[in-house]
Amino acid sequence: MSVAHVITVLFWVSVVTLALGLTRRAVLWRAGQPAAVAWSGLFAVPKRYFVDLHHVVAREPHIAHTHVATAGGAVLAIGLVAVNYGLGIYSRLLDWGIVLGAAVMLVGVYCVWQRRRNPPSRLSRGAWDRLPFTLAAFALGLLIAVAVPPGMLSAAIATLAIFFLLIGSAELVLGIGFAAPMKHAVAGLLHLAFHPRPERFSGVRSTALKPLHLDEREYGVNAPSDFRWNQLLSFDACVQCGKCEQACPAFAAGQPLNPKKLIQDLVCGFSGRSDVSYAGSPYPGIAIGTHHGAPDDAIVPQLIEPQTLWSCTTCRACVEECPMLIEHVDAIVGMRRSLNLTQGDVPGTAPDVLANLRETDTQGGYAKTARYNWAIDLDAPTAEPGKPVDLLLFAGEGAFDMRYQRTLRSLVKILKAANADFAVLGEDERDTGDTARRLGDEATFRSLAQKNIATLAKLDFKRIVTADPHVLHSLRNEYPALGGRYVVVHHTALIDELMERGALQLVERQDAGALTYHDPCYLGRYNGEFEAPRSVLRKLGATVREMERSGFRARCCGGGGGAPLTDIPGKLRIPDMRMDDIRAIGAEVVAVACPQCTAMLEGVAGDRAEVLDIAELVAASLEERP
Repeated sequence: MSVAHVITVLFWVSVVTLALGLTRRAVLWRAGQPAAVAWSGLFAVPKRYFVDLHHVVAREPHIAHTHVATAGGAVLAIGLVAVNYGLGIYSRLLDWGIVLGAAVMLVGVYCVWQRRRNPPSRLSRGAWDRLPFTLAAFALGLLIAVAVPPGMLSAAIATLAIFFLLIGSAELVLGIGFAAPMKHAVAGLLHLAFHPRPERFSGVRSTALKPLHLDEREYGVNAPSDFRWNQLLSFDACVQCGKCEQACPAFAAGQPLNPKKLIQDLVCGFSGRSDVSYAGSPYPGIAIGTHHGAPDDAIVPQLIEPQTLWSCTTCRACVEECPMLIEHVDAIVGMRRSLNLTQGDVPGTAPDVLANLRETDTQGGYAKTARYNWAIDLDAPTAEPGKPVDLLLFAGEGAFDMRYQRTLRSLVKILKAANADFAVLGEDERDTGDTARRLGDEATFRSLAQKNIATLAKLDFKRIVTADPHVLHSLRNEYPALGGRYVVVHHTALIDELMERGALQLVERQDAGALTYHDPCYLGRYNGEFEAPRSVLRKLGATVREMERSGFRARCCGGGGGAPLTDIPGKLRIPDMRMDDIRAIGAEVVAVACPQCTAMLEGVAGDRAEVLDIAELVAASLEERP
């Protein structure tokens, strides 16, 4: 049998093997819950791969080029093998296309090998370390078998080529069936086709949690099989690059959370294995090899420890950095929901706060009439049925905090200076339920949301303005699923709008000192608002020194997701790390735009930058008018 015919046989054996392996893996995915998917997503894979996925990969140009060369060369070579040898054409012209693809692949594999020689700590090792050699064997085997003319191909060289091809082909086709590293190549493409959040590929910043059907006894994720089947598929798409690990504030603080390890543990869970073969960074303080799972077994604590789930700040830094577009936060909150709703298992002071929310509609157990005490002397009108206003101010829980009341007072002064038609919500305002939802208490969130929606339905307003990104996110993104649809703006966006149209007369500040801006997670990563706060600061005459981690890569302050309430210990405090970022650029003032960020950064001990909300900076310029 000629080498050409051997390649044909090897190709079809590989196709059958790949199909059998995919079927085996698909059985595991289908153990998950039903999920409505559009089969047209298969046709969208090229766009989602070359545009959406590579938009993330391209943040590291060298890695992007490596990936394009390795994967692109492989796809070109394999595609031409399928045509030329799979169909028995045996065209010499197509052979040269295969040679080109294999050569490009070899260049990429060389870069992979160089990276693996001294890899960053975030990369998993173990079986992943063999990829440069097995992929190189595949490319070399193709080059030798196809480029060398048949008359010059000795038996020894032909045997060597086929041996290399067997090694490389085994890596490629057995990965999906045996959960080897290359399974991501198949699972990743299917994940792009049947993504749990397909709307994100249409330019929509999709960050809202999916509602639970409590009346149908849907209480979150207790076992791996409680995830939707396309979520299980998405976990298999993980390439263990550790980008999520590198971005995670809890991991950096030494808390027992590593998003990469969590995704790999969930893979172990639905495939019925232990974590003994995991070759990446562990959860800080938790040994590898002591946890195991099964599709229908409880995840906590035999697969994942509860403190791992409660360490998450829900900042979505992991999601933002993941090149495979996996939704880590959805998985974590899904498991929190089960712990909360079925077991009442919530640590720290969170149970007290949740009880307060159920009993008083406030986190601190305050009287609702006290929410706007800070505005008594400001003559701020209160919204009433039958009295239309342009802007409705929704203060949020920060209204009970004396420090954040300064921000709210500044905002009201700005609105009055701009002659804005506004009103405050008054004692009818309740907590939006954001903290309850992140802590897994969907029932309390639902109750609070429905009360707020009923209150807002009685009022006539055009837009809601809030200084709290968590309020913004709830009202803008999560209330619509319950029937509450509003136009909601953050106070920095509104102030920027007022300044742009000349509604505010401001004196440029010359004494602001070295200033930086801290991006709140729920304003930036959740709602895509990065520019308005910076625009306001520029209009004030300030020069913003950007921290190394800013914009979509900003480090979390540690205040989201109920983390200050669950209070899982680590080696460092997240706000201390963020203040170190601020010190590193010599900033004397850090501008903020969120009550949680204000509280967390002002809680840092020792010498630190002054923490001022953007509304305070603008109001100070108003007060200096001649």
